[in-house]
Amino acid sequence: MSAPIVHGGGITEAAAVFGGRPEDWLDLSTGINPNPVALPDIPIHAWHRLPDRHLVDSARNAAARYYRSGDILPLPVPGTQSVIQLLPRLVAPSRRIAIFAPTYGEYARVFSAAGFRVDEISAPDQVTPDHGLAIVVNPNNPTGRAYPHADLVGMAQRMKANDGLLLVDEAFCDTQPNLSVVPSAIDHDNLIVFRSFGKFFGLAGLRLGFVVAAEPVLSAFQEWLGPWSVSGPALVAATALMGGDTQAVQSGISERRTGLDVVLRQAGLKVIGGAALFVLVEHERASDLHHHLCRAHILTRKFSYAPLWLRIGLAPDAAGDTRLADALRNADLA
Repeated sequence: MSAPIVHGGGITEAAAVFGGRPEDWLDLSTGINPNPVALPDIPIHAWHRLPDRHLVDSARNAAARYYRSGDILPLPVPGTQSVIQLLPRLVAPSRRIAIFAPTYGEYARVFSAAGFRVDEISAPDQVTPDHGLAIVVNPNNPTGRAYPHADLVGMAQRMKANDGLLLVDEAFCDTQPNLSVVPSAIDHDNLIVFRSFGKFFGLAGLRLGFVVAAEPVLSAFQEWLGPWSVSGPALVAATALMGGDTQAVQSGISERRTGLDVVLRQAGLKVIGGAALFVLVEHERASDLHHHLCRAHILTRKFSYAPLWLRIGLAPDAAGDTRLADALRNADLA
């Protein structure tokens, strides 16, 4: 059994070590919109009954319009982590797995635990006929590297010749829709796209994501997940929010990102990457900086494989920016 990966959001564990009540911490360790949108009215039957088919159909149609998937109706899943666990079932055990790295660690962990050979790569030309699946997070977490649409579609076309699949994880693509390959999935039956609902809308607790792919893949995931895998309230919320005006959400994220950029620039921190919902900084004493911020009850994300990196997410308001700025100003890391 492979060791679990330490992800962002571990406020309870951090508070147990550094003190304070979890609710008093400023959590900057995740890539989640810090200002969740208001939930729509959810009728009592969505809570009372198992998810009816019409709730699923409504959510799938709303997702098709929102993600621009055309005739493909995205499959709602209980968070994309749930289908990451199922990915080894799609690939023959004799094939290798290519992962554009460094990136979200659960992909390599899941395939390694299933006995696959995993190759960490950095460019499309490193994908070989031996690879049964290539995985790209776009924009990437934690570096923010963005892969052009044409490059990804071209890679899918090349892999098709060797019965290879291309998975594009677009968890952070809501703020950069021009990067999305979802509209091309209808023309490439070996292309799979994962979309996260909770990050952009700030509702990660709903545990909701969508898969865009050809019908054989969607049917397989649906069978493996079993009936009623997504709750009725989550389906109702997704239908309403994806069908509404998201410009205010976009503007709020942009404003919060600007606030973080100002704080980091004033602190003299070296920014080496990021996306709309997080920034990646490099510091020769990143671990010390992480611990200093923890003592101020501010949680950031450090990386065991990159000891000079810290990922810093968005604060919910200007007061949070000030709190981070004050803590950075008091850091003695010279």
